[in-house]
Amino acid sequence: MTTLVLFLQLLSIIPLALGFGLNHPNCDLTNTQDQESTLRIFHIDSPCSPFKSSSSLSWEERVLKTLAQDQARLQYLTSLVAGRSVVPIASGRKMLQSTTYIVKAQIGTPAQTLLLAMDTSSDVAWLPCSGCVGCPSTTAFSPAKSTSFKNVSCSAPQCKQVPNPTCGARACSFNTTYGSSSIAANLSQDTIRLAADPITAFTFGCVNKVAGGGTIPPPQGLLGLGRGPLSLMTQAQSLYKATFSYCLPSFRSLAFSGSLRLGPTSQPLRVKYTQLLRNPRRSSLYYVNLVAIRVGRKVVDLPPAAIAFNPATGAGTIFDSGTVYTRLAKPVYEAVRNEFRKRVKPTTAVVKSLGGFDTCYTGQVKVPTITFMFKGVNMTLPADNLMLHSTAGSTSCLAIAAAPENVNSVVNVIASMQQQNYRVLIDVPNGRLGLARERCS
Repeated sequence: MTTLVLFLQLLSIIPLALGFGLNHPNCDLTNTQDQESTLRIFHIDSPCSPFKSSSSLSWEERVLKTLAQDQARLQYLTSLVAGRSVVPIASGRKMLQSTTYIVKAQIGTPAQTLLLAMDTSSDVAWLPCSGCVGCPSTTAFSPAKSTSFKNVSCSAPQCKQVPNPTCGARACSFNTTYGSSSIAANLSQDTIRLAADPITAFTFGCVNKVAGGGTIPPPQGLLGLGRGPLSLMTQAQSLYKATFSYCLPSFRSLAFSGSLRLGPTSQPLRVKYTQLLRNPRRSSLYYVNLVAIRVGRKVVDLPPAAIAFNPATGAGTIFDSGTVYTRLAKPVYEAVRNEFRKRVKPTTAVVKSLGGFDTCYTGQVKVPTITFMFKGVNMTLPADNLMLHSTAGSTSCLAIAAAPENVNSVVNVIASMQQQNYRVLIDVPNGRLGLARERCS
C-alpha cells in the first residue's frame, strides 16, 4: 500500500539543540513505502513541513496562542449537541478545531495532492477549490481538472446531512463557521485516495469562500475521523470497517514520525481495551468511561458526577486528536492539580501561572505520573506527556487545564500531547477503544 505522509502540528517549543535541523527525516513526499495502509507522521515544524512557522514567536507567545486555539476547539466540541480510514461532515454549526495533524491525500482524476487536517472529532471533509475567495492557501483543488468530479444535487440524501444546506443552480451548498471565519462550500463528490485505497464518489465540501478573521481554517482543507454519516469511516465502511488506530510521536523525537493504521488488519495484538461509548447528544465523538485518576500512587478523590458519562446532557470523557492539551472539568482538574503539586520535588518549588496554565515552575523539578483509569485499561503519563518546557528549559508547566464552564455540559478531553507514544485504536464495530504504549518514530 502506498504510504501517506502526515504532519503533526504540536506546540513549537523544542529548541534547535534537541535536533531540529539535525538528522533530517526523509523529506521526499513523492517517495512511497508499501507497508499495508500505514501512514507516516511528521512534526509540522520539522524541516520537511511546508507549514513550518516562519514567525519568531517567543515560547510564552506560542503557549498562549495554542491555548487560545484549544479554547476555541473546546467550544466547538461542546456545541456538538444534537476496512481502514475515516472522513466526516460537521453536524453542528461551528467548526472550531485547531489543526493538529495533516494527511497527504490524492483527490480527483488525475490525482491532485492536498495536505488535509486530520481530526478525530469532526464530521465533515472540506477543501479549498480553485477560485476560492479568502481561502488562506494558494494551493487548491481544481474541479475542472478532474474528470471524476461532480456536484451533489439538492435531492441527494447527503444534502440533508450538512449544516445549513441551501440550493443554487440545482446543486447543494452549505455554510458553516471555523472560529470567527465563515465558510461557504458546494457539496461535491470525487475520488479520494488514502494509501493505495481509492474511494470513489467521496462526498466533501468544495470551499468557494472564506470570510471573517481570527481563527484561520486549515490551509488545504480538513479530513475528519469522526462517526457521522458523511465521515470517511461511514463512506468507506466496506473498505475500512470503521476501524483505525494512530500513534502520535513525542515532540522530542528527532524523526517526528508516527503512524496511522487504517482498517482492522495490521492492528496491534497486544492492546488493552475499554468500552467505546456513544453519546446521542454529541454523536460524532469517541467517548470512554473514565472511572478514576491517579497521581503517583494516590487515587484522587473526585466528584463522581464530574467524570460520569451522561447521555442525557452530553457530558463525559472523549479522546480527541485536535485538542493539544487535556482539559478536565473544573472540580476534577483542581483535585488532580492539588495532588500533583503536593508530589512535585523539591517541595519548595514555587508555583506560578502562565495564561491558562496555573501550575508552572522555574528550574528543574521532578514530577509524579498521572494515570487515567478506564474500565479495562489504565493510561499512565510520564513527564514527557505532562510537562511543557520553555526553549531555554528554565520554565515548565503542567500541560493540563480546566475545561470552560460556560457550556451546556462539560466534556473531559484526553488531548494529543497526553496521547503521545500511545497507540490509540478505535474499533467501532466491536464498541471498544484500545490503548498500548508504543514508541512512535
